[in-house]
Order: sequence, then C-alpha cells, then structure tokens
Amino acid sequence: MTQNETQNTATETEAATPAQTDAAEPAALLAAAQEEVTALKDRLLREAADKENLRKRLEREKEDAAKFAAGRFARDILTVADNLRRAVESAPKPAEGAAESDPVHGLIAGVEATERELLGVFERHGIARIEPKNEKFDPNLHQAMFEVEDATVPAGTVVQVIAAGYVQHGRLLRAAMVGVSKGGPQDELQPGAAVNTQA
Repeated sequence: MTQNETQNTATETEAATPAQTDAAEPAALLAAAQEEVTALKDRLLREAADKENLRKRLEREKEDAAKFAAGRFARDILTVADNLRRAVESAPKPAEGAAESDPVHGLIAGVEATERELLGVFERHGIARIEPKNEKFDPNLHQAMFEVEDATVPAGTVVQVIAAGYVQHGRLLRAAMVGVSKGGPQDELQPGAAVNTQA
C-alpha cells in the first residue's frame, strides 16, 4: 500500500467516525429520555397511590370519629344505667292483687321506663349491653372478679354478673364484671383457647 492509499484510508475512517457518533448520540439520548419518562411515570403512580391511601385513611378516621365520638360520655353514663338496674332489682315486688295506683308500683314503673329509654338511646348510638351469664368466660369482654366452686357447671363459665359490660360498634366500652365457675367438668378446648383461671 502506498502512502497516498494509507492517507486516503485514514481520511475515510475519520470521516466515518463522526457519522457513527452522530447516529449513536440520538439513540443514547432517546434511551435516556425513555428511562426518565419511565421513572416519572413510576413516581406519578406512587404519588397517586399515596394520595388515594391518605384519602381512604382520613375517610376511615372521620367515620370512626363520628361513630365513637360519644364513647367517653357513654363510659361516664354507664354508671347511671347500672344504678337504674340496681334500683329495679332491689325495689320491693308488689304484692299480688295490689292496686296499680300504689305509689311504689308507680315509682318502679317510672324507673323501668327510664332505664328502657336510656337503653334505647344507647342502641341508637351503637351501644349494646353484654349480659354474659351462663356463657363461656371471654377475657376480651369479661373481667373475672372471683371464682365460684360449682361442680355442676363447666369450669370457666360465667355464673354471676356483678355489672354488665358494654360495647359500642363492636369496640369494648367496659368489660362485664363477673364471677366464674371452677371445679366443674372441663370443656374440650380448641388448641390455643385455654383460659388460665389460676393466674
């Protein structure tokens, strides 16, 4: 190869290199732009999902606030319901054949009506009374105050209710205070359902 031929080949190579570089540059720019678009789409989708999750959480909190707004007040007024129940239970029973105009009979009827009205108000606000007598002791709903030795009743059964419990929309307001049996036959327990009444 002569010197002129070598120079011509070098010139052709130099001329081809900028053209290849020019062709590769737009491809690299396009790839970079596509990566950026993909990253921005991903970011936009994440932000939209975060916004939707926040909206749902705020909506749920708003519903809970509306449902349980009266919770503290309800807990405070439960003692009124307890006292009305005690008044009805401790009132003397009218003698057979006693006139309905008897003042004691009217007083008892008035206290019973007041209790019914209070329980109706509770019901309208999603508050329900727990009366667990003869049910299996549930530590999530009941508070054991004492144990009663009774061989005729299965162990772990509520045999006496000292104070009724209350729930509001499924959430415990106050546990029922109960007496629980011991010494009776043991129920067959499911795995993990054992209740230790000795603790």
